[in-house]
Order: sequence, then structure tokens, then C-alpha cells
Amino acid sequence: MAMDFDLHKAIQYFQTVVTKHYTDFQGRVSRRDFWTYIAVYIALAVIVAVVQGLIGIALLALVQLALFLPTAGITARRLQDTGADGGLVWLVMAPVLISTAIGFLAGLTLSFDLLLLPLLLLLSVISLVAAIYLLYLCSRPGTPGPNLYGPQPALSA
Repeated sequence: MAMDFDLHKAIQYFQTVVTKHYTDFQGRVSRRDFWTYIAVYIALAVIVAVVQGLIGIALLALVQLALFLPTAGITARRLQDTGADGGLVWLVMAPVLISTAIGFLAGLTLSFDLLLLPLLLLLSVISLVAAIYLLYLCSRPGTPGPNLYGPQPALSA
């Protein structure tokens, strides 16, 4: 089964999630909508990282902080679509927020304390393991019909 990807619709969906569902942790979201959001997020992060490399300002950390809640929300809603507890999203989001904040602060001071390196490494490993687990959960099919978290989602993207 071939899946059409309309870039314009994907960007519109991403904007809708960010503007209308910024702190939305209730309900469910389909696999397609979740992965559409993630694809646009990754593309945006790559573009911002390139710009950051050119101008030397910690832009990526700012974008990650700005998109923290909508990303946590859509991930929680995706987990809930599979019947899992949306609170599992904090397995990844808490260490990511902490390491992003530390990285941003280190970028502001233009110095990097070697004592922070083991902490950032530990947070990165914890985040990676938790992210793999959550990606597995998010890749599962949603519960057909209504579940504990609401009705079956309609496709948006």
C-alpha cells in the first residue's frame, strides 16, 4: 500500500498541532498524524541545526524548548490511541528537557563544565533507551473503536 505524502498538508497539520493543541494531552491521535508531526519536526530540527552551525547561536535548543509541550502532547495522545498510558511520555521528555536546558545554558556561557559531561551522557543514554521503547509503543496500531482515552481518531494529515 503506497502512502501519499503531501508536504503542504503535513506542514499545515504541524502548525495546527502547535497552535491549537499546544498543551493537549487528552484523547487520541492516529499513527499517520503522529508520524506526520514527527517528520516535520525532524525536518525543522535539521534546518535549524544547519542555521545554528552557520551563525553559532543555540537555536536548536530554543526550538526544542518551544515545541516541548506539543511534542509531549501528541506523543501522549498517540500512546493513548494504542491503549497505553499517555504519562509514559515523561520517560523521554523529562531527561530531554533537562539535557536541553543544560545544553542551552552551557551554550549561553560559551563554556562547558567537564562535570556536566557525565550527567549529559547519562541523560542521553536514559533518553535513548526510553525513546526506543516509546517509539515501539507509538508504532503499534491503535485500538479499534473507542478505548479508555476516547473515540477512534479520524485522520487529519
